[in-house]
Amino acid sequence: MQLSGLIITLIFTFISLFILALALPSARVNSRRSALSFLVPFSAFCVFAFATPSTEQVISLWESNSLPFNISFKYDGLAKLFSLLITGIGTLIFLYASAYMKNTKYTQRLLSFLLLFMGAMLGVVLSDNLLVLFLFWELTSISSFFLIGFKNEDDASQKSALQALSITGLGGLAMLGGFILIGEMAQTYSISQMLSHTDLILEHPWFVPALLLILLGAFTKSAQFPFHFWLPGAMKAPTPVSAYLHSATMVKAGVYLLARLNPIFSQSELWFILLTSFGGLTMLYAAFQSLYKTDMKAILAYTTVSALGVMVFLIGMGGEQAIVAVSLFILVHALYKAAFFMLAGTIDHETGTRDIRKLSGLGKSLPILFGIGMLAAWSNGGIPPSIGFVGKDLIYESTLNFQKFSYAPYILTAISWLTNSMLFAAGLLVGYLPFRKSSAPSHPDVHKPSLMLWLPPALLATMGIVFGVFPILVEGSIVNPVATAIAGVSIKTHLVLWHGFNTVLYISLATLSAGLILYLFFQKKTPNWVTVAEKYGPRQALHGIANSFISFSAWFTKTMQNGKLRLYLLVILSVLGSLLGYVVLRETTFVIDPQKLSEITIYEGITVGILITSIFLTLFSGSRLAAVAAMGVVGYTLCIIFVFYSAPDLAMTQFTIDTLTVILFVLVLYRLPRFIRLDFSPRHILDGVVAIGIGALMSIISLEVLHRSPVREISDFYAMNSYLLAKGKNVVNVILVDFRGADTLIEIVVLSIAAIGVYSLLKLRLRKNEKME
Repeated sequence: MQLSGLIITLIFTFISLFILALALPSARVNSRRSALSFLVPFSAFCVFAFATPSTEQVISLWESNSLPFNISFKYDGLAKLFSLLITGIGTLIFLYASAYMKNTKYTQRLLSFLLLFMGAMLGVVLSDNLLVLFLFWELTSISSFFLIGFKNEDDASQKSALQALSITGLGGLAMLGGFILIGEMAQTYSISQMLSHTDLILEHPWFVPALLLILLGAFTKSAQFPFHFWLPGAMKAPTPVSAYLHSATMVKAGVYLLARLNPIFSQSELWFILLTSFGGLTMLYAAFQSLYKTDMKAILAYTTVSALGVMVFLIGMGGEQAIVAVSLFILVHALYKAAFFMLAGTIDHETGTRDIRKLSGLGKSLPILFGIGMLAAWSNGGIPPSIGFVGKDLIYESTLNFQKFSYAPYILTAISWLTNSMLFAAGLLVGYLPFRKSSAPSHPDVHKPSLMLWLPPALLATMGIVFGVFPILVEGSIVNPVATAIAGVSIKTHLVLWHGFNTVLYISLATLSAGLILYLFFQKKTPNWVTVAEKYGPRQALHGIANSFISFSAWFTKTMQNGKLRLYLLVILSVLGSLLGYVVLRETTFVIDPQKLSEITIYEGITVGILITSIFLTLFSGSRLAAVAAMGVVGYTLCIIFVFYSAPDLAMTQFTIDTLTVILFVLVLYRLPRFIRLDFSPRHILDGVVAIGIGALMSIISLEVLHRSPVREISDFYAMNSYLLAKGKNVVNVILVDFRGADTLIEIVVLSIAAIGVYSLLKLRLRKNEKME
């Protein structure tokens, strides 16, 4: 496909997805007609399938010369794979959801959220600009919040949705900080252009903070330990949502980001250490946890977390074989995991339960589902002739040939073997255990699933076998372009199903044997020590931190926002004084030129003397009325000083304000609290220190301003243009009314709103008093 055609397709796809997402909830259509909305993702899938990826082409829709915010897209092998998964599996999910949610309220709303999420995910995987990628990234978090919390009357669903949004949202903010740092280091936010600035980025002192922030965003999104717990909690969502978000889309966004940035960061030793450590820990821990779950979706959730750990682990290892392995494993996992989720949903739909302790003997009543489960389990366990067998062999080849440190092949291969063994056992718990014959009675109430409840998972499970028998179908079109994009260099590999009898085959056989043993010894009752370990695990630790933060926030708000004006002024002036004081002490030279100070006249001295005397009378007066009168004198003497220095309008304004203030004080004099005389209590001493400090600071700043040469460009502009442009001779008035008229208008609006608020409070109080009487 030509570049222009791909641009048109991208624009059409985004517009169609978002318009349909907005229009579908309000459309009066039945579930059968709403299912036709699958045509939009299906059309996009067809376009992406026939579009030729390019590592060089960047599609730019809008560029800015002054902002780093350029809307540009890149369609290479990595983007193609994820685009196909998003639209292809999305198409099948739409068909599946139309049948699964047939008699459910708000089906159109669910489909609209799925469309919104689909458009956001396409934006993530196609964006070439980091800031644009972040916007779509956050949109996936928001849309997934609506999807996970779709059952809005269920408290558990709402808590799970909020938990997922909190974890991924905070990680996204950290990632944004990393994006800004790396963008400033490379002087570009284009991922394609950053590849030519790799050395500059790696040698920059900001590299480590940027890397840690970006990894935090990727790890939270892709549920890496210790942030993994949000994904099993998200199983409260409807099954179509779980099948879509947690097999091929949302949870792989972090993996996509790591793969996309791998050419930039892979030369760093820290990149290898962090990814292999967190990935290895995640894959082992989650695979182990999956063996002690009895809900089919919970088992699949933990195996998904483990598979994501495998992907992160392989990206961190680097090297051609590991990159090829992760390129294929992304596809393999999407195929069998989406099939597994839809299988679990169909079983729940037809039997009313997902608890494997209550399911047995379904193979006779649901033979099609039994076949789907076995095909998916083959790919999951890596049994020939599935594509999972090819992928598992690639993983073992990459670990066996890894020579970065001593004993690395043995350690990494052992981790991979143990993980794959547990994943195979977990796959049998979902794909085989509910269907086998058992001494326990089979489920009595079983309904035959409709076509769209078994056809989508059947297609995905069958593709896992077809691609295994004919790996050439994905070799040149998928795996090689994806590996090239992840590695940053051209990679061409040849996928084959059978390599003969070698070490890798023996390890694969050992994996299947260990998995069967784990399956046979499966305990339907969760051991107490597993429950205790989960109770005090990362989820509870993070919840404890969150609760502590909430408690601290409540205490801080209660202390600092207690309704006392004195405290508000004290805090504001203290913070302002501290910041200004730091700047003044650091920058000011304290050189005062007496020649720049004018002589003090007699009338100025008398006025200042009256001002100081009035201030002391205000502070130390024994009568509130005398204090109010002295405060009025302070204001009037300030007005006189303004007159001395040729500011009559300002003096008149100040005179009016002071007069109104004194009148207001007199009017409310008898309604004020008991008058407290100034003493030397700690509270008053603190007030005095802050007041004297602010006053001294303002004096120092004023003297420093006099010492420095004035910058007259702004004042000269206003002086020259006040009359010419605004026809006003008073420069101050012209500035307030014309040049800064919008500011003045906003101030008037604020004062008006405040006046309305005060009036409302007084009116409510009067009504309350009338009712009491």
